[in-house]
Amino acid sequence: MRILKPGEASASAMERRAAERHDVTWSVDCETPDTFLYASISNISEMGIFVLTREPLAVGTRLTLRFAPPRHEPFVLQGVVQWVNPVRLGDDNPNPGMGVRFVDLSDDERERLVEVVRTIAYLRDSKPPRTN
Repeated sequence: MRILKPGEASASAMERRAAERHDVTWSVDCETPDTFLYASISNISEMGIFVLTREPLAVGTRLTLRFAPPRHEPFVLQGVVQWVNPVRLGDDNPNPGMGVRFVDLSDDERERLVEVVRTIAYLRDSKPPRTN
């Protein structure tokens, strides 16, 4: 086991930050053998998604994700819950949900996913600035 020096990030932390996140508002179905959640994706990267839900699954849970980005073929991907932002009663928590990392992607799935994420980035970067 490698011990990290002060200020040094772990490989998994660096991997999480290496993929730029893009805000989206897409429906997603999250399914495990015991659970079916209808929720929404609030951001996506080439590595995973944030699922906005008041009923996040436990860290480590494997699930099937079904979502359809606009103007693209639907995805059916496997993921694992990496972290949870739980509902906090009495506290202001506008983003309860779970961070899900994509796992076991085929080459075709990875290629399609990268294309979708790059399209989002391109469209956002190419919009002219708003003037009032």
